[in-house]
Amino acid sequence: MNSGATLLLETVNFAADKHRNQRRKDPEGTPYINHPIGVARILSHEGGVTDIEVLQAALLHDTVEDTDTTPAELEAKFGPVVSRIVREVTDDKSLPKQERKHLQVEHAAHCSRQAKLVKLADKLYNLRDLNRCTPVGWTAERVQEYFLWACEVVKGLKGTNPALEEKLDELFRQRGVQL
Repeated sequence: MNSGATLLLETVNFAADKHRNQRRKDPEGTPYINHPIGVARILSHEGGVTDIEVLQAALLHDTVEDTDTTPAELEAKFGPVVSRIVREVTDDKSLPKQERKHLQVEHAAHCSRQAKLVKLADKLYNLRDLNRCTPVGWTAERVQEYFLWACEVVKGLKGTNPALEEKLDELFRQRGVQL
């Protein structure tokens, strides 16, 4: 039987391989893998999440959306629960960006608790990143629009993890975004 540590190392290795050529949009071009690792760390370190499948899904949450990974591949390698959570947090890239953003707001309240945890930590990571530095090509207005949109998504995730929700609420308050 695989230990939790073994499973997490296999998962991070898979995610690192899939994201190996990707960079974040910050001025430093941070390696993309820092993001899913950071999301998993927020869940564990700040959210008190110990569910290995949720932590695996956090590490894998962008693989289907942003790499050649398929849900079937995730299911074969990591099981049906991890694959389901990743599918729940994956945008349909065939849709226009505005529609994808609208669907995230609409679907947030209907996700499983596990997917809501990943979404909360993902939003927290991204908002902290936006506070740290503006992505290349983004205006201050676009950053504020992201905060407003993220707040709408987070409203649908309320009641999932008070520790993470309080940290998000604080970021929104600092930006003058009303919950």
